[in-house]
Amino acid sequence: MAEQKINGALFRSMVIEGALAIAEKKEQVNELNVFPVPDGDTGTNMSMTMAAAMTELEKLAEPTLAKAADTTASALLRGARGNSGVILSLLFRGVAKKLHESEEAGGCELALALREGVETAYKAVMKPAEGTILTVSRVSAQHAVEACQAEPELSAEQVLAAVIEHGKAALDETVHQNPVLEKAGVVDAGGFGYLTILEGMLDALRGIHKERKAAEPAAKAAADFGAIADEDITFTYCTEFIAARKDKARNVGRLRAIMNDIGDSLVVVEDDDIVKVHVHTDQPNKALEEGLKFGPLITVKIENMREQHTAKVIEGTADAPRERVIVPAEKKFGFVAVAAGDGLKSVFTDLGVDVVVQGGQTMNPSTDDIVRAVDAVPAEIVFVLPNNKNIIMAAEQAVHLSEEKKIVVVPTRTIPQGISAMLAVDPDSEDEGAIADAMRDAAHHVRSGQVTYAARDSEFDGKKIKEGEYLSLSEGKLCASGRESSVLKKLVREMVTDESAFATVIYGEGVSAEQAAEVEALLHKENKDMEISVINGGQPVYYYILSVE
Repeated sequence: MAEQKINGALFRSMVIEGALAIAEKKEQVNELNVFPVPDGDTGTNMSMTMAAAMTELEKLAEPTLAKAADTTASALLRGARGNSGVILSLLFRGVAKKLHESEEAGGCELALALREGVETAYKAVMKPAEGTILTVSRVSAQHAVEACQAEPELSAEQVLAAVIEHGKAALDETVHQNPVLEKAGVVDAGGFGYLTILEGMLDALRGIHKERKAAEPAAKAAADFGAIADEDITFTYCTEFIAARKDKARNVGRLRAIMNDIGDSLVVVEDDDIVKVHVHTDQPNKALEEGLKFGPLITVKIENMREQHTAKVIEGTADAPRERVIVPAEKKFGFVAVAAGDGLKSVFTDLGVDVVVQGGQTMNPSTDDIVRAVDAVPAEIVFVLPNNKNIIMAAEQAVHLSEEKKIVVVPTRTIPQGISAMLAVDPDSEDEGAIADAMRDAAHHVRSGQVTYAARDSEFDGKKIKEGEYLSLSEGKLCASGRESSVLKKLVREMVTDESAFATVIYGEGVSAEQAAEVEALLHKENKDMEISVINGGQPVYYYILSVE
């Protein structure tokens, strides 16, 4: 029997069913991706993002509606992968904001919550494009609100069913709203994924539940904590507690002074009822004793940061323990970069990057992965280089999540842009803005190209592309497809001009130094005066990454 009102337990069930629905259809969503380049595909990213919410919701027994909605929004934000995952998290953030106003949500409350989600997403996206998940969510939510204005007594089930019905009509229109989709004759992958999630949520409203399958595998993208030496951790215990403020006359300023004497990374927050303390110290007992002077301890958490660090270095994957490790600031500026491959990791480390997040094409790190990497950098201000257009939004969401570090995202779209940005850093500068401007300017002036393979059969710009054949890309656009030698020659001719002064060849896993030397020769043939560097990047997916300046 369908439910007329959504409470916390039902909302929890709806989101879980939505997560199961997108997990079941993620490959179908992936197949809608028009560009045949291997990437963190839409279905995979949306599924992993929803899986993060499902994991947190399953820990809640009988949540209120506000608690279930907040938990969903928070987990999606931290677990967001790729642009589609970030937009999905924004939609649910707005929903959570609106659902806070009611203990139960009927049809009209649900419609208004979905519209709030759309508004939240549109505000966060700099240049919203038509024919995307944003279009589908906006059109469907607006129809729901209008339907409720005409019939205020509509049930939650009726509203969600109407949202999906109008959403499907809007999805069908995306093929005509986006020129790339129109050429390929397919609908938008993100919009299809969004409706798939809503269909799962509607099933839960109707009492229909899918058979549970194996859990979503953990992502391979994770911060490289091996870049942080154990001796760099000044104090052993991350100590947090909340004390009831029974003794309201006791001086919080005195508490701050004592905490500052026994540790660092200190945060003290107070109101009329509680005092909350976060401190890194070797004397957690002393910290708790001081807290008890205010009143009984409501919560206590003590974590051994050295043990956490050791575990992360040993594991080296996202399966490592997930406790927060916030390394105290020892310098003003630090750097995080996203890259895959031991060679590229070494390049960025040599250029001054503190922590490399292992990720990129096919394995977009989550917002939480980026936040954890930032927290592991011993600096006050951390510059983040996404080095991939599909990771920029996740990095930008991280800006609001790091508790003790300021994050500045330099929106690098490729590995060469990231390298050029790091080369532009003045190590003696104390001006955050000047450093950021120099990095952005350097990234802007480098041209990037890649050679990879087609992940699926496709038709692009009127040309049929077969799965497995070589592809070359120039500035993110398809340059050529076919045999390796052919696509390389066309890429070099596309990128190199008489004015080109510097070029870099970064060769990936499975490519020999001799093969890379042949590419170097092609570049010299096109411009004999260019200075050329050849680097063994060891990256997956891309056989070659080229840059020209």
